[in-house]
Amino acid sequence: MLKPNILRNKKDFTALYNKGKSVGGRYVVIFYRKNGLSFSRKAFLASKKVGNAVKRNRARRLMKESCRMLEGSFKSGYDLIFIARNTINNTKCADVKKSIEAAMKRVDLLERK
Repeated sequence: MLKPNILRNKKDFTALYNKGKSVGGRYVVIFYRKNGLSFSRKAFLASKKVGNAVKRNRARRLMKESCRMLEGSFKSGYDLIFIARNTINNTKCADVKKSIEAAMKRVDLLERK
């Protein structure tokens, strides 16, 4: 069974790129848009500019783990695409987490504690 919190459809990606907004961090660019659902959907991308398959997979794993650590603080009801920059190579997970957290705070997508 497919997980509902993963962004999959081409029309959703296209709508997010065309009508959504973006914010950049040191290691990650985030596209976001309200989706009208009670939960958020996420996608993690790394282009060939990041490097070979090993480096792209590591970049995606770093972003996924960083988002998993921040999971409880995300606002719900958004579609999010996390795109790795080539600066993500040779970084630690904590650095990627700080970058994502700072970018999300800038556009007020993190819930206040």
